[in-house]
Amino acid sequence: MTCSHHDIVLLPIPFSDLSSHKVRPAVVIGFGTFPGEITSQLSSADFSLADWQAAGLNVPSGIKGQLCTVEERLVRRIVGTLAKADSTTLDNGLRRWLRL
Repeated sequence: MTCSHHDIVLLPIPFSDLSSHKVRPAVVIGFGTFPGEITSQLSSADFSLADWQAAGLNVPSGIKGQLCTVEERLVRRIVGTLAKADSTTLDNGLRRWLRL
């Protein structure tokens, strides 16, 4: 499966104690690199997605500013792609999080 920049994918995200995992959405920001999970708990998100339905998500969601690298073989499936406005918001957030 080939993922592209700003695709929304489903991944097994491990619990912090590594006892198990839960399949969660994440957004691709580069080859093999993903921010942390996309969350429906908007109070814990760094920013909300304006067009979450167009991205293939079932409920209003936001993105947490956590980065991780994941092997592409772990991607369960691609569910959608961020809308242009949300892509711009994510890119601005990445610059702020990484202090670029």
